[in-house]
Amino acid sequence: MSPRVTIRDVAARAGVSAGAVSMAFNDRPGLALPTRERIRAAAAELGWTPSQAARRLAGSAGRIETVGLVIARPARQLGLEPFYMEFISGIEAVLQERSASLLLRLVRDRDQEIAVQSEWWRTRRVSGSILVDLTEDDPRIPALARIGMPTVAAGHPGLAGRAVDAVWTDDAAAIEEAVRYLAVLGHRRIARVGGDPALGHTAIRTRALERITAELGLEPARTLTTDFSGHAGARATRRLLAAPERRPTAIIYDNDIMAVAGIAVAAELGLQVPRDLSLIAWDDSQLCRLTHPTLSAMSHDVHGYGVQVTRTLFDVVNRTSVPSGPAPTPVLVPRGSSAPPGA
Repeated sequence: MSPRVTIRDVAARAGVSAGAVSMAFNDRPGLALPTRERIRAAAAELGWTPSQAARRLAGSAGRIETVGLVIARPARQLGLEPFYMEFISGIEAVLQERSASLLLRLVRDRDQEIAVQSEWWRTRRVSGSILVDLTEDDPRIPALARIGMPTVAAGHPGLAGRAVDAVWTDDAAAIEEAVRYLAVLGHRRIARVGGDPALGHTAIRTRALERITAELGLEPARTLTTDFSGHAGARATRRLLAAPERRPTAIIYDNDIMAVAGIAVAAELGLQVPRDLSLIAWDDSQLCRLTHPTLSAMSHDVHGYGVQVTRTLFDVVNRTSVPSGPAPTPVLVPRGSSAPPGA
């Protein structure tokens, strides 16, 4: 990790004191114009920009003031996604303990996120950042490593690589548990409504589903990918149920809101859950207990996941020796939406 450029580095480059640098950037009297210009030129060469966050950091012995989080999702969709609401609540729980703040930004794509993160670090608006929604060969990781930004990835280390620390859940093991449970119930044709195919955890779950269904001698699993929205989940469910000869007897969903939409589609098509179709959600938010029947789910502590990721970021910023590590694996919680076929 490259060291941060400080006011003292600028002072050394310009051949002045740190106090003179402060005077130049705060427009205080007492400096000749050529000296001011030399100081500003030195700062530009080093890529140093004064900011309120930087001044706080300089006087707080490395204390974290602000953590950054950028998410490439539409604002309206994010507000409906239980996972992110719980995950952010876990982040905030740690920040509240330590009198720090969260700087949240929604963007359209990875390129815009890299630009935002780079600007935050250049102006010292954040002390470090949390990366979410990792992709395979994620361009954000080398970009943030180059500028030396303290970063923790909420995702599998196989996606994060060695450049950043990571905290992750074992999605492959969770998929395997869900499929084994459905197979024991007697299901032979299992499908999945997945998330964005570009995301690493979507790919991990897809490969795990294909592997475990083949291992158990089940029919080849069919996965339809979506944008995680309820609308897209409903559309994918209709496609899976449209052909009676290929109709699955069980569907696993990559989030809760799509599973809720799946219950509605089953009713729309005259199918009874779980007699005609078993459904399993992911994350196990309160939504799973508000449906009829209640949704079986792969349950994990999303709030605790946010806590673990944030504490790991504090360790990275403070350079303590508590690096990457797994979060607890999601576990199956059977409820009213799953049963043997025809039961």
